[in-house]
Amino acid sequence: MYSANFDYHRPATIDEAIALLSKHGDDAKLLAGGHSLIPAMKLRLARPRVVVDIARIASLGDIREVGGRIAIGALATHHALESSALVKAKCPLLAETAAVIGDVQVRNKGTIGGSLAHADPAADYPAAILALDAEIEVVGPKGRRTVHAGDFFVDLMQTVLGVDELITEIRVPATARAVAYMKTEQKASGFALAGVAVVAGADGIRIGVTGVAPKAYRAAAAEQALAGQTSPSVETIALAAARVADGVEPLSDIHASASFRVQLAQVNMRRALEKALTRA
Repeated sequence: MYSANFDYHRPATIDEAIALLSKHGDDAKLLAGGHSLIPAMKLRLARPRVVVDIARIASLGDIREVGGRIAIGALATHHALESSALVKAKCPLLAETAAVIGDVQVRNKGTIGGSLAHADPAADYPAAILALDAEIEVVGPKGRRTVHAGDFFVDLMQTVLGVDELITEIRVPATARAVAYMKTEQKASGFALAGVAVVAGADGIRIGVTGVAPKAYRAAAAEQALAGQTSPSVETIALAAARVADGVEPLSDIHASASFRVQLAQVNMRRALEKALTRA
């Protein structure tokens, strides 16, 4: 199936992109890597009258270290994160997560900013972004603002982004190697039926979960069960994992029932935490 007709714009700067979004409002959609928008347009699930292609804004693809944090441009591809020496050394969780997204073709074109903005409940990055306690820089006609990862995801495929805003940068802290991402994937697409990211640091253990609920979330109850534990026992880990889906309403669809998703999340949390702790 072909998409509905649309006008195509390819701005050269962020300001030009913002101007186009401001002008066209709900009628416009941003195009980055295209792996979410284009299939939706072909199926007529999305019918934008205007497509704003930001893929040629070179400054949005940078990966650099700034003030002890890793600043990642929104257009950095999954492959760029997977293969970046800086990311591997200073934020290995993101490199590990990027390496298991989709297939080679998806990783070569898909972008971190596009994935976060699309907010698919089964996407991989949100779990890692939450566990890393990242910051997301957003730009719109009123200027720049920084959104904490925990405040970014609102509901199923909904974020705090306004229709005239775009993500420019994701900032994550440099971490030790005590991290891990484990998921059970839907075999055809690679999307997570349940994915769990763990960061074990001096300030505690942070756990991000994707694929289970309408939006990615921090497993607060599981984190609380591990509070003050630097080397939790097998029994403590099991008790914490049992609480990984506390307070959320699990999804149920043709790929997995709600109860199965919860079970997968429990198993993957235990495995991810054990793996992270062996790397400490």
